[in-house]
Amino acid sequence: MNAQEETGYQKNKSRTMELEARTARIRALNDELRAFRRGGYVTITSGVRSLGQMGLQAVLLKVAQFDAFTPDNDSHAEHDFGAVEYEGQTFFWKIDYYDKRLEYGSPDPANPDVTARVLTIMLASEY
Repeated sequence: MNAQEETGYQKNKSRTMELEARTARIRALNDELRAFRRGGYVTITSGVRSLGQMGLQAVLLKVAQFDAFTPDNDSHAEHDFGAVEYEGQTFFWKIDYYDKRLEYGSPDPANPDVTARVLTIMLASEY
């Protein structure tokens, strides 16, 4: 490998490491919201609300404990979407990234200072 190729290789390796660190930060922030309901907002749809308090708590627990991430359901490795089952029904949850005013998309989902995370939990039929 000549010097020019080595410099290009190092730049690509550095970019890859930066992207991996950014993705890991987004994933950690998403896991914090999903598992502990910290670092963002949680919204539930009317279908989830209709389960009553016990049903809602059961679904929230299932979402918090979700760990079945695969390349098929988590292609960006951000832990931002999943599906859980409760009493024969499928529930989806997803995390979206907005600016702090909740008007536009976040300029940088890895930066909690400029990002409002929103976890939405819904019946699959409401998607």
